[in-house]
Parts: sequence; structure tokens; C-alpha cells
Amino acid sequence: MVTLPPLARTAGTLILAALGTAIFSILGLPLPFLFGPMLACLIAALLGVPLRGTGQVAVGARTILGVAVGASITPDLITLLPQMALSVALIPLYVLCIGLVGVPFFRRICGFDPVTAYYAAMPGGLQDMVIFGTEAGGDGRALSLIHATRVLIIVSVAPILLTQAFDTPLTQPIGAPIIGMDLSQIGLMIIAALVGWKGGERLGLFGASILGPMIVTAALSLAGLITVRPPAEAILAAQYFIGIGIGVGYVGVTLTELRKVVLAGIAYVILLALLAVAFTEFVVLSGLAGPVEGFLAFAPGGQAEMTVLAIVAGADLGFVIVHHLTRIVLVITAAPIVARYMKF
Repeated sequence: MVTLPPLARTAGTLILAALGTAIFSILGLPLPFLFGPMLACLIAALLGVPLRGTGQVAVGARTILGVAVGASITPDLITLLPQMALSVALIPLYVLCIGLVGVPFFRRICGFDPVTAYYAAMPGGLQDMVIFGTEAGGDGRALSLIHATRVLIIVSVAPILLTQAFDTPLTQPIGAPIIGMDLSQIGLMIIAALVGWKGGERLGLFGASILGPMIVTAALSLAGLITVRPPAEAILAAQYFIGIGIGVGYVGVTLTELRKVVLAGIAYVILLALLAVAFTEFVVLSGLAGPVEGFLAFAPGGQAEMTVLAIVAGADLGFVIVHHLTRIVLVITAAPIVARYMKF
């Protein structure tokens, strides 16, 4: 397969992911369109199979989740924002605690250089932290594997906790079937996705594939023009490509990287979990959020993955996403600024 052209490798990856989806579906396992491709590609990558991602197709699939989030931003949600203020105000403290624990962990225990340790600890978007860290002189490969491991473990463990600890079945409808949906609604969502995505890129918006469509869709939702979420088939497609992206992130990993970098990422996730549990307990016991919403809002996973889990768990999507957006915006804007004042 090494000598196969890129297009053939991508096709092979898609077929492998589809096989994983089919196996998960036949066995009745949860979220087959997310975990099937993710596990199939992860195993193949660790076995040395030269998989290849789907490039802009995968990025475009994320616009579906941006539209789904934007459609959940309604006038009713806006009126509830003041009630979220106290829990949202905890996010800066949460990020600070993560940094105070994470940077010394990666620097002193794992032996990474200061720049790599700093950006490995920051719970921002995977791509953003890798880009910032690499530009600052850090180890881009290590950063990629650490953040991919963080997302992989959280996405894998969160459904187990939701079903077992919170007794929340992941069976909520993710959207209406595309057959029977109003064509004008579908058309508006497609326009919102494309305009938001490409417009966001032109403006230099971070996470443009999700945040751009979310902003445009939210405006249309608040105006009463978009009144439904994307069809179920679109949400499933987004899960499929997200799963592939997580698994393909381990292509080319070596035994040395597994032993040092990936194990460091696993250990760090345990530290993050302890902090997440502490903050979740506080907001739940304080009456600021329900158990499921509190857990998903403070789980330090990727925004796209947490969106999927919030949808299938039937959680308050607006509450969960407001907290993750706050965390990601804070980290992406503040991390480079703070890095300038740190003596690496």
C-alpha cells in the first residue's frame, strides 16, 4: 500500500472505516458511525498501514456540527445565558488549574522541552495547539500525538460514563430523516455551512469549519429562518469523518513514540479527568447544571466530539457548547500571549 497513490490510500481508508462501522452496527455497539471508523483506523494505523485522511471532505463534514450547534441557539437559549454566567465564569479558573498541573507534568516528569510542555498542557483545539507549538519551536509530532490521545481517550470513555455512571442512554434522535424535511430548510443550512466555513477562513477565524457555520446558522435561527437541526444522515456523516480523523492521527507512530509520548498523553488525561470531576461536582452540587450537562461541559475533549455526545445523550446542547466555546476561545487567544511572557 505504501506505493499506492494518495487517492487509492484514501479510498482504502474509507473502505476500512466503513467496515468498522458495519461491525459496530452488527454488534449493536454505541455510536457505530463514530467509534467504528475510529477504532478500525486506529488499529490499522498502529499496525503500520499507511492510511490517509480525507482532507477538505473531513473539514467540510465538521460544518454539519457547526450548523447543528447554531440551530440550537434560539431566543429561548439567549434568555437563559444569564443563568449560565456563574458556571461559565469557572472556565478561566479551570484552564488555569489545567496549566498549573499540566506544564510541570510534561516538563519535569515527561522531560519535554518548555515549549512542547506548555502547548501539550493547553486544552485547546488539536490543530491550533500543534500549529502554535510548532511555530514557537516545539515538537509538532509530540504535540499532535498528545492531543490526539487526549481526544481519543475522552471520546472513548465519556460514553461509558454517560451510560453507566449517569444512566443516560445514548439513544436520543440525532435529527429527523432527510426524507420529508423542508427543502428550504436544507437549502438554508447548506448556504449557512458554506458561507460560514469559507467566510470564516477568509476572516482568519480559528476553527472556521465549525464556528463559521455556527455563527451564520445562529443568526438565521434567531431570525426564525432555520427552525430544525441538520438531518440525521448528515450528523452520521460528520461522526464518520471525525472517527476517521482521530484514528488516522496515529499513522506512522513508532514504538518509541508509543512508549514516551502516547503514554504521557494517557497519564495526562487521568490528571485532566480528576480536575474535570472536581469542577463538575462543584457546578452540579451548586445547582448550576444537571449532572450530564455539567460532565459534558467540563470534559476536556474536542468541541466536535462533545457536540456529538451532547446530541445523542439528549443534553442541553446550548449549555454544553457555550462552555466549550469559552474554553477554546480563551485558550486559543490567551495561550500565545502568555507564551510570550514565559521564559522558555
